Amino acid sequence: MNGFAAPVRTAEDRPSSGEAPFHAGEVFYSRTDKHGIILSGNSVFHRVAHYDRSQLVGAPHKIIRHPDMPKAVFRLLWERIGRGEMIGAYVKNRASDRLFYWVFAVVAPTPDGYLSARIKPTTDLLRMVEGLYADVLRAETDEGLSPEESAAILVERVKSAGFESYNDFMTHALSEELLAEASALKARPDPAVANCRTMLASAKSLKSATETLVSQFEALRIIPHNMRVAASRLEPSGGPISMLSRNYGVMSQELSDWFSRFVLGRDSTFSVVFDHVRQALLLQSMVGILHRCDRQLQLEGRQAGEEALEDDRQILLGLSDRFAERAGSAISCVSDEAFRISTACDEMSRQLLGLSTARVTCKIENARLSDASGGLDDIISQLGLSQRQIGDLLAAIRARSAEISGFCRAYQAGRGSNPAPGYR
Repeated sequence: MNGFAAPVRTAEDRPSSGEAPFHAGEVFYSRTDKHGIILSGNSVFHRVAHYDRSQLVGAPHKIIRHPDMPKAVFRLLWERIGRGEMIGAYVKNRASDRLFYWVFAVVAPTPDGYLSARIKPTTDLLRMVEGLYADVLRAETDEGLSPEESAAILVERVKSAGFESYNDFMTHALSEELLAEASALKARPDPAVANCRTMLASAKSLKSATETLVSQFEALRIIPHNMRVAASRLEPSGGPISMLSRNYGVMSQELSDWFSRFVLGRDSTFSVVFDHVRQALLLQSMVGILHRCDRQLQLEGRQAGEEALEDDRQILLGLSDRFAERAGSAISCVSDEAFRISTACDEMSRQLLGLSTARVTCKIENARLSDASGGLDDIISQLGLSQRQIGDLLAAIRARSAEISGFCRAYQAGRGSNPAPGYR
């Protein structure tokens, strides 16, 4: 259990203007057909939107759309769910009495349409989003942008705020809102979400270390050329230093192959780890919200003395089970890749040991030569520095990989003993 209650508030005072009452810990639920026509919704939705159930069921979901919302957000939404993907976004809605309310909404496809669950946003990210939406809406109005153009601007603005992609932003925002909500309510945060968040921080640190490793490696690759230049000044063609430079070039190519396999590109091992941890975090956050929706519907059904919401509960639970299974698969992949990273680091360390032997041999040959003015001393020093730096980075990568492996074991152990967070 994550400690959240499922409050059902049937009546409350509403202000004459401003924000509609919507409380931390509450969760909206609604389900639509493929055309966005509302099929059902929970009492929180009816109360905050200030519509009777009969007014909402059969109405288009855009009945609650607020004019402050840019078209870009809905373009992104329909693109994602049209591809069968989930999406999360901050949304400003308008109630029937013209009060407004902000939500963080997650939308996912169902067999006959779409499901939406919304929580109350409380973090500083909302302030950033308000300014961002206002800018995009202004551009839409002033420049006559199409939904596609404004969506592209929105994504670029999100990236300029420090996020890799919109997917990166929505995953961060959703987990931030869930953890902030738990803290405000003095409830225990969802352990799977908290675990994935910590794992993601380690994955980001791992990614940063590998990016530094790439730059160090690029500096290392020029050394064989410098050695050949020095050898041409220090000895006849085919001498010991020339041979060492060629051997060093072979070792350098082996390191290059290692980088191609494990570090570089979107399909590399390091990218796979980061992407799968982020996917698991998004899925686990969705699972937590869907189970809260289920508890809300359970309580409403008991209070109404009927099972009218049972179909919705089965859809919720089926969807959450699929998300939980996908999250578990993503973590299994992360665990496998973390092991591959550790093995790869061992391989690269052995290759570095070969470079160390080459460096020692260079020092011996340099001392033997009567004229050391060819710059070999500097090359030997550069080689030693690069090897130490790469060795330190490999140690850091091993440590992050070990952390991630530990988080994976903790996640899998918790999921094995309690596969559906105890909400049913």
